[in-house]
This record gives sequence, C-alpha cells and structure tokens, in this order.
Amino acid sequence: MRGVTATLLPPGTERGPRRWPLVGNLPAFARDPLAFFESLRDGYGDWVPWALGPQRNVLVSRPEHAGELLGAVEKTFRPMELGWAFHQLLGDGVVVATGADWRRKRALVQPAVRPRQVRAYAATMVECADALARGWAEDGRIDVHREMAGLTQRIAVRTLFGSDAAGREAPISAAMATAQRELGAEFRGLTLFLPPWVQTPGRRRMRRAVAVLDREVAHVIREHEAASAGGAERDDLLSRLLAARDEHGAPLTRKELRDESITLYIGGHETTSTTLTWAWQLLSAAPEARARLTEELDRVLGGRLPAYEDYERLPWTRQVVKEALRMYPPVWLISAVAGEGAVIGGRGVPAGTTVWTSPWSMHRDGRWFPDPEVFRPERWDADAGHLAAEQAWIPFGGGPRACLGARFALVEAVLVLAVLARRFHLDTGPEPVAVFPGLTLQPAGPVPAVLRRP
Repeated sequence: MRGVTATLLPPGTERGPRRWPLVGNLPAFARDPLAFFESLRDGYGDWVPWALGPQRNVLVSRPEHAGELLGAVEKTFRPMELGWAFHQLLGDGVVVATGADWRRKRALVQPAVRPRQVRAYAATMVECADALARGWAEDGRIDVHREMAGLTQRIAVRTLFGSDAAGREAPISAAMATAQRELGAEFRGLTLFLPPWVQTPGRRRMRRAVAVLDREVAHVIREHEAASAGGAERDDLLSRLLAARDEHGAPLTRKELRDESITLYIGGHETTSTTLTWAWQLLSAAPEARARLTEELDRVLGGRLPAYEDYERLPWTRQVVKEALRMYPPVWLISAVAGEGAVIGGRGVPAGTTVWTSPWSMHRDGRWFPDPEVFRPERWDADAGHLAAEQAWIPFGGGPRACLGARFALVEAVLVLAVLARRFHLDTGPEPVAVFPGLTLQPAGPVPAVLRRP
C-alpha cells in the first residue's frame, strides 16, 4: 500500500506516556504490564505510542484494529522477537517460525489437532478428571491451581506422548514451571535487551530447565521411533507428528519434533489449567451461575460422565469457560513488527514499529463488554441482547497465526469442568487472587479452596 503517509510520531500530534531516557516506559511496563496497557487505553485512546527501551511501539485497542493486525501477520507484519528465554523454550516451532518455514510447519502440525483428532482425546480428558474427582473428599482442602495443573499435565502427557510416558510428568512439570517464571521475568525486565551470550542467574536457571525438557522429550521421541519401527500403532499427538510429511515427503526433524512437542504441551496444559483455575474462582463468587451449572449437568448428563458429543449439549458450561477466558485470557498480549507498507485503521505504520494489542485490556473494555469486571456467563447466550464486537474476544489470538490448540483447550476445559462440577463445588473464599503475566496469565500464588458437595 505505497502512497500511505506513515507519520506515526510527529511532535505534538500523538499522545502517549512520558518516556524515560534509554529505558522508555519499561519501568511501568515491568511493574504491572496489565495495568500499564489499561492505563494507555484509558489515558490516551485507542492508538498510543510508547517505548520499550529503544523499541518504538504502538498499542491499538479497537477490535477492528486488532483484527487487522492479526490478519496481516505474514503479509505486512512479522511476529516480534520475544527474547532469548522465549526462543530457548519454544525453539523454532510453529509459534516462532515465519514465512515458508511457518507455512510448512503449520501444515504438518495442524492435522494433529483438528476436531476429529480432538474427539479421540476426549475420553482421556474425562478419564483423568474422573480419577482426580474420586480422590477428593467432602470438606477437603486443596490448592485449585496445583490440582488443575497436575490434572492437565496428566492429560497433556497422555494425549501428546501416550499413556506409557506417565512417569515423566513430574520432571517435565517442574522444568516447565521454572521456564515459565524465568520467561516472564526476562520479558518484563532489562534482560530482554541483553545479548544471548550474557549469562544471568535467571538465564542459568532457564538453561537447566530447558535441558531437562530436552532430555525428557528426546527420550519419549526415541521410544516412539522404536515402537514405530516395530510396527506398533499409536494414536497420540507425537505419533501423528512422527508420521507427518510435507509436500516433498520430508518428515519433521528431531529438533522440529522437540519444538512442536513443547509448543503443543504448553497449549494443552498451561492454557487449560489456568482457565479452569480462574473458572473455579469466578464460580465460587457467583452462586447463581454455579447453581445453573449444576442444573445443566444434572439435566443433560443424568449422573453419567460426559463424552465428546456433550460439548455441544452443555451451552452454559461452555459459556462459563468462555467468560473465564474473557476475564483471564491466557494470551494476554499480542505483538507484531511492521514491514514496508503496513497499515492499521487506515494509518501507515513506519517499518520497524512494533504494534501491540492486549486481549486483557480489550476484554475488560466496557465499550465491548458492559460491566467488564463482572462475571456474567449469560452475556454469551445465543439470544443475548448485547453481542461483542467482532475480534473483541481473542483469548487464543486470531488470523492465520491463531493458536492451533484452541479447540483442544476449549473441549478439555468444558469436559473437565463438567466431570468435576458434577461432584464438587470449589469454594475459594473471598480473597482475590493476584495475576502473574508470564508466558500465559497465571495466578501469582496458591488458590486455596474447600471441597463442597453440590
């Protein structure tokens, strides 16, 4: 779109927050990035210039602008480099790859998480959730986040690596928790701008965690390759990745298998565990919504365990999950770097500018969601009087680079919630839970709850 005048920051015409020498707005961003994005939206409007160190940025807060940004990635925008720690964890997987490399990897990975394949994993989701519920007792005390993380780890390991990899859950879980913390700390601090050869205590911890993940995933890949050579047929995600071939008949390399396995593990575990944790906390403070959930489960399931087909038969359960994703979107920020000819909202964006949008900020904007701080699953009723603007709800991103595991995560969250809520209410108490924006939007600490019968 040559001919569009790309004058983004002419003096006196674009308002934004005060920037400090060298670091720009990094101190405020690092202190609380969620509040920072909301303050930009509320204080300066829907198009706000700001600086992250030497990096020139713009925050866009209108759904249509977010939609344009998401749709233009791989065209006039490219994904932003998210730092050393991010690359260490995800390697060159489909989330990080660009251009022809991204198109090849997406074509190889996508068939493994299509709805037909997700259907095959539903029984594992239900079986693992039922086993957890059988181990709970009335008036028992649990840490909701820990329980949901453990459950989704078991589901992720079994669906991704197969049931015989169950013994590898603990080291993978511990390493992933460390990697999540260090990635969040690096992204919000000056370490983001340090060259890769600079070693800090956090980077050393990250290296050790990634080494554990590499070792565990390599072990499972070798086992799968041996089983495949012996003629064994398996139906897990890794087996599908091993069997995938590109248009030239080439398989994924060992390194590519490692990167895509880690990416799918994060998508199948981190996203769902946090969504369920926030859903339980929100339901605990909303007795009417919880009662409606119990009524739907009793009426539709009649005492049996749910199956894949029940995903469509449980609209209120889906709405609870969708509202939890609105209030606590796992993907809390999205960014891309403008190339030549980039345009958002009819405005030229200078090449090299990083354009950001925040699902957290957009989901909590009263223009798109009335009473945005209130948990209201009924806002997603099919016959609701208010419909959110298109692209206003983007917990999994959007456009060509939308999260491949979104369907998996939604089905898993609904089925797990249905299994557990049939037997227990989780009373988390009145204390609010602080939010930690790492790779995904996590509770900052334990979420204690008492188990009650419905």
